[in-house]
Order: sequence, then structure tokens, then C-alpha cells
Amino acid sequence: MHRHQLDVQWNVADRQGLPGDELIAGWLSASLDYLGQSAAEVCVRIVDEAEIRILNKQYRGQDKPTNVLSFSNDSVDETGTAMLGDIIVCSCVVITEAKAQGKTVAAHFAHLVLHGLLHLQGHDHSVDHQATEMETIEIDLMANLGYENPYL
Repeated sequence: MHRHQLDVQWNVADRQGLPGDELIAGWLSASLDYLGQSAAEVCVRIVDEAEIRILNKQYRGQDKPTNVLSFSNDSVDETGTAMLGDIIVCSCVVITEAKAQGKTVAAHFAHLVLHGLLHLQGHDHSVDHQATEMETIEIDLMANLGYENPYL
């Protein structure tokens, strides 16, 4: 049995229409199992535009809100659990993008959480061949969770 420690934190005033903690943890757990990660710790923090803007400016030099940021830890604790890191999701941006792209909030939210998870595992889309590989894994993970191809 795979052992994952999944923490979901909220810093938003309105959680209406957003996936709940159990659904988010379920996406992560199923995806970590699918990727062969036997034991991992991941934190997902859902934030407002103000918080993500500060983080985006501080860590990426971009003074604007973004949909998702990942902060890799890349260590292992004494029990052998991989401390993967943190995924920060801006709920306002996700909702706006989902509407603009004709997707459900849940599907777009799941995609961004999985995208962040892959970054925590060392995947990078800044190089063409890695971008293709990362997109293929995202499509597989989304299908595994019952969602359509996020790139259509």
C-alpha cells in the first residue's frame, strides 16, 4: 500500500465551486501511485490573487498573478517518505481560465495540480522534448482520473 501525506491549505475567502480537500488529495494520491511514487508528502495551498502575485514576483520576477507555482523540496525523511514540496494554486485565476477555455473548474484545477506535481518530480516544460513528455504524462494522468485531454 502506498503511503502519502497530503496537506491541503486554504487562503481564499470563498471556496464555493472549488474542489474539496478530499478530491484534491485523491487526485494527488492516485497520480503519485500511477507514477510509482511509493511514499510522498505534498502540500497544496489554494490562495487568492494577492498571495500568488507576491510569490510570482519574489520567485519568478513576474509582478502578476499566475495559475500555479511549484516549490520543490527534493528530500527524503527518516521514514523514506519523499518530501516533494508545495503546489500553490490561485483559485481566482483557475476559475477565470476554466471559463475562458470552456472547461469545468474541477478539470482545470485537477490539471494544474497535476502539472505542479510533475514539476515537483523534476519535470520541466521549458525544453521542447521535455515539454512533450510532460504533456503526455499530464494527458495520461487526467485520463486516469476520468478527465479529458487538457490540451484540447
